[in-house]
Formats: sequence, structure tokens, C-alpha cells
Amino acid sequence: MITDVLSDTTQRMNKAVESAKEDFATVRTGRANPQMFQKILVDYYGTPTPLGQLASLQNQEARTLLITPYDKSALRDIENAIRDTPNLGANLGNDGIVIRASLPELTNDRRKEYVKIVKTKGEDAKVSVRNLRRKAKDDLDALKSEVGDDDVARAEKELEQITKTHIDQIDDALKRKEAELLAI
Repeated sequence: MITDVLSDTTQRMNKAVESAKEDFATVRTGRANPQMFQKILVDYYGTPTPLGQLASLQNQEARTLLITPYDKSALRDIENAIRDTPNLGANLGNDGIVIRASLPELTNDRRKEYVKIVKTKGEDAKVSVRNLRRKAKDDLDALKSEVGDDDVARAEKELEQITKTHIDQIDDALKRKEAELLAI
């Protein structure tokens, strides 16, 4: 029972770390990255749909991304969704078949803004890991009557170690992204 709680918590924490890394990838650096555009929601026939499901995204140049919609009628909706996305600042060109999104050069102030955004996302990820730890601790406390205090205490120490490992992974990803953002 204790191992079930710990393994389930570890899996959930792994998902939280992966989600944080995906969130970090959506924050813009000096280069155009298709992941930045993957989660942009496009109003496609009244349904918010991620851009990655509506179009192929590929780098054309370092700061230019080529967006080819699978359905040409969605071209205008995709263009509007990208234009309305905050913190992106992409200049769009539409030739009726594809959209070219050019990202302007980042200024120092803009880089610092992005670092703040990434730190906020990192803190949110850490909070979710801590919430998972709290839930696992509650589950372990509920097992005290069945397995004994010593086993629960050992499991709680292991839980703390698992939590620390996952928080360190988030911190490492945060430092890498911060260095990437501040590199000129």
C-alpha cells in the first residue's frame, strides 16, 4: 500500500516536471521554436483548438516560422489567434496558403520580462509538486492504523526525498531556460 502511494506520487510528480518543461518551451527565446506556437488556441468552428492540431509548424529561418494549415479555411482564424497571443509579438505574413511568423529581436527589457514569466511558471510547477506531496502525506497518514507508525515515518522520509528530487529538476530546467533567455 505504501509503495502504491509513493509510486503513484512519483508518476504524478514526473508529469508535473514534464508539464513545467513544456511550459518553459512555450516562452520565447531569440529563435523561433514551433513549441511556442503549439498550445495557442484557435477558434476553429466555435471550438478552441490547439494550433498544433490545425497546422504544421516548421522553422524556415532562425526567427521565422512557417505555419501551413491543414484546412485553408482556418487560415484567417489561425492568423488572428497568433496576433492576439500576449508576449509573442510576432509579425505575420499571409500569402493565402501559409502564414510566416517573424519574431523580432529581443530587447534586454523584454528578456527580463520573459525571465519573470518563466520564474512564475516554475513556481507554479513547484506548488503543484508540493500539493502532490501533501496529498501523498495525507494518504500515508490514513494508512497508519494498517501498517504502523515506523513504516509510515520511513515512507514520509522517502516522500520528502522524491519531492526534493522533482523540485531540483524544475529548478535545473528553470536555470537552463533563464540562461537561454539572457544569452545574447
